Amino acid sequence: QVLERSRDVVDDVSVSLRLWDTFGDHHKDRRFAYGRSDVVVLCFSIANPNSLHHVKTMWYPEIKHFCPRAPVILVGCQLDLRYADLEAVNRARRPLARPIKPNEILPPEKGREVAKELGIPYYETSVVAQFGVKDVFDNAIRAALISRRHLQFWKSHLRNVQRPLLQAPFLPPKPPPPIIIVPDPPSNNEERPAHLLEDPLCADVILVLQEKIKIYAHKIYLSTSSSKFYDLFLMDLSEEDQQSTAGHGGFGVAVTAAAERMLHQEERHHGRDFLLRAASFDICESAEEAGPGQRKPCLRASTSDGILRGDRYENGERGLRRGRNLSSWSRAFTSIQEEMAEDPLTYKSKLMVVVKMDASIQPGPFRAVLKYLYTGELDENERDLMHIAHIAELLEVFDLRMMVANILNNEAFMNQEITKAFHVRRTNRVKECLAKGTFSDVTFVLDDGAISAHKPLLISSCDWMAAMFGGPFVESSTNEVALPHTSKSCMRAVLEYLYTGQFSSSPDLDDMKLIILANRLCLPHLVALT
Repeated sequence: QVLERSRDVVDDVSVSLRLWDTFGDHHKDRRFAYGRSDVVVLCFSIANPNSLHHVKTMWYPEIKHFCPRAPVILVGCQLDLRYADLEAVNRARRPLARPIKPNEILPPEKGREVAKELGIPYYETSVVAQFGVKDVFDNAIRAALISRRHLQFWKSHLRNVQRPLLQAPFLPPKPPPPIIIVPDPPSNNEERPAHLLEDPLCADVILVLQEKIKIYAHKIYLSTSSSKFYDLFLMDLSEEDQQSTAGHGGFGVAVTAAAERMLHQEERHHGRDFLLRAASFDICESAEEAGPGQRKPCLRASTSDGILRGDRYENGERGLRRGRNLSSWSRAFTSIQEEMAEDPLTYKSKLMVVVKMDASIQPGPFRAVLKYLYTGELDENERDLMHIAHIAELLEVFDLRMMVANILNNEAFMNQEITKAFHVRRTNRVKECLAKGTFSDVTFVLDDGAISAHKPLLISSCDWMAAMFGGPFVESSTNEVALPHTSKSCMRAVLEYLYTGQFSSSPDLDDMKLIILANRLCLPHLVALT
């Protein structure tokens, strides 16, 4: 095998190579190698400047002394070290060899200068990268054959042999593609909304049960999970519900007359807009008092001291409210009105929507319904499943009623598919609310415009947002947040990711700016996806 590999064909000339590898310490043995050599390959390491210095001071003079007519080729070895990770190389060499310093790596210009000074060809090789090895031996053979071509015997046989050729430049190997480790997405999407329901940060809705129990909630969660709540919160509270009043017959006329008297009195005494301090009325159904198939009307005054308010607000009238009677609109609700209420966490007054629920709705089952509206899940161990189904029917949440039926039929495993469909449906509604700005409670002021968002969704999906809106910062009590050096396209992509957990690119999106914004908001999962 050694004999076969020693044969080579260069420029149509068959050559048999005999290699003599000399050592630096064996001075006597080198004399025998120099004796009948046809070409000398003089090597040095590009990671050892002293070896290149010894080429001029020791090796080349010695070669010319023992074989003055033999051609010489200068070769720089270990070319791969010029582009390698020296720290990794030094770890592999330790402790058998000294570490290589970066300032010791010789550029190719240094080797060319020495070769030009000595008048010999210069090549570079790397066994690791498999570069230049064949070039060195082919051109060494050419140099040896050219030195014989002046002899009469070899003139005709070596006429096609070329002089040593220039070496093609070395192209460093392409670095391996970066290993992008996508971290796990944020914690379970169902846990944070459930925590937000228990700890109602940035709540904007108060649900009143049985005239005394208050439950704080968020418009965006209720409206995107229930079409009934969606229609409720989009209702125009400045319009009077004339149809429900007319439906009560003579009772409605009496209420209207009383209201008109109150309006004229307020106008005489104060000279302002008409104010109407009202009590919302409802029809009570009692099977015991009324006969079968009969309906006995009775008055039921709301315990709230709210004031129904007209279309416009006047300066100084902070106590005025807008409201509407809902007894004829839905069996689940009694009334809705806007009023100044105290935030349960910050204890600051702000305008909130107060919705009074029907007296038949119990607090315990209703909290289970709210948990479903926030998370899409229903606990199989809930006690009053029938009452939960009743509330779901009143709110027209038919998926929840189906989940209750599955639990009662010992088919709770089917509820997983209902939960998945719930999240898909709510994701689409959340995207729609983001695009239209519906139920938004904060506006981000950006470099190229503004974009509306929803604090509850941001709090439940981003720790950075939760700290900003829930901490002692100015942004927690304002409706505008300035984010300098941020574009609308990047902010919209971040909001869609926080709302839906998915990232979708667009042509106008700058990836680097999005990575900067995601790092700023402490979203490593979005950074990796980008």
